[in-house]
Amino acid sequence: MTRTAASTGHAGEHLAVVAGVAVDTRHWIGGQRVASARTFADISPIDEREIAQVASGQAAEADAAVTAAAQAFPAWRATPPPGRAAILHAIAAGVQARVEELAQVETTDNGSLLASHRRGVMPRVAANFRFFADHLLRLGHPDFRTRGHRNHISWDPAGVTAVITPWNAPLMLATWRVAPALAAGNTVVLKPPEWAPLTASLLADIAADAGLPAGVLNVLQGPGAGAGAPLAADRRVRRISFTGSVRTARSIGAAAAANITPVSFELGGKSPLIVLDDADLDLAASLAAEQFDNAGQVCLAAVRILVQERIADSFLERFLARARAIRQGDPRDEATGIGPLISRPHFERVSGFVQRALDQGARAILGGGPNRDLGGLYFAPTVLTGAAEGSEILCEEVFGPVLTVQTFGTEGEAVALANNTQYGLAATLVTGDPERAERVSAQLSAGTVWVNCFFVRDLAAPFGGNGRSGIGREGGTWSFDFYCDVKNTCLAPAGWTTGEPGWLAEGGS
Repeated sequence: MTRTAASTGHAGEHLAVVAGVAVDTRHWIGGQRVASARTFADISPIDEREIAQVASGQAAEADAAVTAAAQAFPAWRATPPPGRAAILHAIAAGVQARVEELAQVETTDNGSLLASHRRGVMPRVAANFRFFADHLLRLGHPDFRTRGHRNHISWDPAGVTAVITPWNAPLMLATWRVAPALAAGNTVVLKPPEWAPLTASLLADIAADAGLPAGVLNVLQGPGAGAGAPLAADRRVRRISFTGSVRTARSIGAAAAANITPVSFELGGKSPLIVLDDADLDLAASLAAEQFDNAGQVCLAAVRILVQERIADSFLERFLARARAIRQGDPRDEATGIGPLISRPHFERVSGFVQRALDQGARAILGGGPNRDLGGLYFAPTVLTGAAEGSEILCEEVFGPVLTVQTFGTEGEAVALANNTQYGLAATLVTGDPERAERVSAQLSAGTVWVNCFFVRDLAAPFGGNGRSGIGREGGTWSFDFYCDVKNTCLAPAGWTTGEPGWLAEGGS
């Protein structure tokens, strides 16, 4: 839903009070708040009520945001790394000081658990800025010699960066890209998700208060077709980082290809959780129940549970007991373990997947539909068995609280089932045998494999997926490799005027 709005006016006309926090609903471009001729409704998934009318950017606003970023780039690029790092640390401190406000706004905006935002997600936002600020100052590669010549590796800022982010963890996933891009010396245009845009606006305020120069970070709001498409197609944009669906990635990739713009894509997942017959079944059951986190709206969730036949009954008994104990309800309640889905269209999408699976012969041993007691966007935690191999429910990403269970006889069958997907973001393996863990994990096609644990993420580690799960890796130095133009400078020995003939002169190609 959109409505026409005045493009100018007093700041108070553009403030939404969300959970007691005032949020400016205009774009942040070139260090100023900018309204749009149109707005879109931001709906809370908790009760499906409108919480804000947000500026809806189009091509003109996208152009203005890129222009501001391009104009700010030379000065930010020239800022020495310690200066950039100091500002990023100041942003981290600003985030830490407003954890409660950010948590309250994001829970209202996207329906994720308030307790998780307070204790984990928002502190991680601050940690993103601190880590990449510090990593910038450690970034380097030892010089090495080639026939007396010295090779020196450097990371040069690439330019204007577009960061397009999803709604399931809007601020954390945005700053996981914004922080290294800024640390690298790039300027950024951030397009937050239209289903949960508000904490990105608060981030703009925090960054400005921390002393980030005008135009270095810009926030462009609006649906993908209006704001995202012209941003991705702009030839001045030199990096695009996108997290979201495969379908949207195809469109962004096509636009980027026209300008030979490098992309980093984190896309969907259909990850397996493999339970071998020597596993600690209580641990395996706990890890399986964790996959309902954020109402299943987690790209790397292990939604396909693969359990060895000999222990299947014992495992299911433990797992279902834990799953039934998870309380579903208002995400602002500390006792709640599962909240709502993000929107009515997404709720209908998840419902459609489950109903089609049931119609095709799958059986729900837990849940199987909406939570009738809660109504609204609350979909009951669901576990399905009996789905035919190759069926939609086993192949396509549902992105809801829906897990499937399959059994296998041998290790080879487990690996074949795990890898029988076009995705390859993550995999989880539970076994009591270290040699078996090493042997099986080596055969899994996934960007991340967790053994006897889940969701342990170090910011220094590479993260990304195989196949339809994405392109590239980010994290630690891998992030700087993407957000920079990596350069090798080869220097002749001091005092040489003509240099030594190079490899090409000696017959190389």
